[in-house]
Amino acid sequence: MSSSPVIEAASVADFTSEALIVPKLSERDAAGVIQELSRLLQQEARVPDSLPFYHAALNREFLVSTAMDYGMAFPHARLPGLKQLSFALGRSANPIVWGSQATVSIRLVILTAVPATDATTYLSLISALARLAKDAHRLQELHAVQDAAALFAILRQIAIRRA
Repeated sequence: MSSSPVIEAASVADFTSEALIVPKLSERDAAGVIQELSRLLQQEARVPDSLPFYHAALNREFLVSTAMDYGMAFPHARLPGLKQLSFALGRSANPIVWGSQATVSIRLVILTAVPATDATTYLSLISALARLAKDAHRLQELHAVQDAAALFAILRQIAIRRA
């Protein structure tokens, strides 16, 4: 596993865009949400083909659920050929059925596409997203705003710690 160069990103928003944010997910379960967000990552040229990425992320999610107690899930896949670390964010007004146990009420999903050779940058991003998951005020803001632009503005405020 090789490490990435020094991180140049200032916030988690540097790994996504407004076009990769879905304020109202249409799908209602883990497989559907991962597929919905995978397609978006392909449309925005963050993954070359959504199908292998979708299968990798879904298989990984079935092995170990990424659902957190804070109402968030962090599915991801590491694939060769990805040019950059990036993520799509989806939000649901109602809880999503996440996995067979479905013990956690999931309303925010962050699907991350990880280049096969990236280690350092991915860990910094996940660390920042984990801090977000524990920040009740920011989570409340993420649920309260209406559109992708406002969600993106909140993501700009979540700093990435330099490697």
